Amino acid sequence: METTAWPPVAVMGAGAVGCYFGGMLARAGASVTLISRPTHADALRRRGLVLEIGGTRHQVSVTAATDAHGVAGARVVFLCVKTLDTEVAARAMAPHLADDAIVVSLQNGVDNVERIRSAANIDAIGAAVYVSAEMTGPGQVTHAGRGDLRLGSPGRLAGGASSDRRPAEVAALFTLAGVQCEVSNDIEADLWSKLIMNCAYNAISALSRARYGQIDSHPLTRETVRLVVEEGANVARAAGIAVPAAGLIEAAGKLGRAIPEAMSSTAQDIARGKRTEIDALNGYIARRGAGLGIPTPVNSTLYSLVKLLEERGNA
Repeated sequence: METTAWPPVAVMGAGAVGCYFGGMLARAGASVTLISRPTHADALRRRGLVLEIGGTRHQVSVTAATDAHGVAGARVVFLCVKTLDTEVAARAMAPHLADDAIVVSLQNGVDNVERIRSAANIDAIGAAVYVSAEMTGPGQVTHAGRGDLRLGSPGRLAGGASSDRRPAEVAALFTLAGVQCEVSNDIEADLWSKLIMNCAYNAISALSRARYGQIDSHPLTRETVRLVVEEGANVARAAGIAVPAAGLIEAAGKLGRAIPEAMSSTAQDIARGKRTEIDALNGYIARRGAGLGIPTPVNSTLYSLVKLLEERGNA
C-alpha cells in the first residue's frame, strides 16, 4: 500500500474514537467514510465533521453512511463499535469488504480480534488506543488528551518479528497524518495493559462522576486504583500475559495527571442512559479471574455497582 496515495478509509461505528482518528486521516487528505447513527450522519452530510483540538475547531470533509454498506471499496476499515456489538458489526461488514481490505479493531477489551474472526471469518489486526475524546454534538468530536496507538497482530515469527506487514502499512498512514502510531512486538500485552488502565479509571469515574485528575489526587480513590491494577495484573499473568504490576500502577498515576479533565467513556455512557462496556472491562477481569482461580474483589465490586447503575438508568 503506497502512503503517498491515500487509500479509501471507512470507520464502522464512528463515535468519539472513530471520529477522532478518522477525522485526523481525513484532515490530512484521506477519503474517509464515517458510518454512524442517522443523527450524526445527517450533521456530517450538512457541514462535515467538526473536530475540536486544543480549543480550535476544524471543519473536515468526510462521507457519511448509516449502515455497513459504507465499508464497500475501503482499503482500510476501522471497527470502532462497542465491544457488545462486535459480532453483529463484523457479520454486517463481511459481505461488503473488499478482498484486500485491512480491518483494524480500535476497541476496548482484549479479545475483539478473536471475536471478529469467529463471527465473520475476518482476519483483523488489533490496536491499543490511547485517546480521550467525546462526542459533544451531532457530527462534532472534542479531543481532550493524547491520541496515539499501537498496532499488532497475534501472529509472530520466532524471535518476536511479525509475519504480518499490515500493522506497518496502517501505522505509516497514521504517521503521515501526524498521529503517533507504533507497531507492537506484543499486542496482547499492550491490550491487557490498556484493559487494566481502563479498569482503573472507567468504573470509578462512572460511579463518582469524577474526572481522572480528581481520582488520582484523592488518596482513597488512588488506593482503589492501585488495587484494581494489582488484581488485573495478577489475572493477566495467570493467563500467560507478562504485564508489570508496579509499572502499571505508576502509569495509572501518570495517566490521571496527563489528562486530568478526562471523563471515562463509561461515565459518558451512564450520563446518556446508554449501555456501557463494563462487561469487557472490570467484568472481564472478574470473569477471567474466577476461571483462573485469582481473586478480584475490587474489580468485581466496581463491576457490580456499574451494572446496577447502568440497569437503573436504562429501566
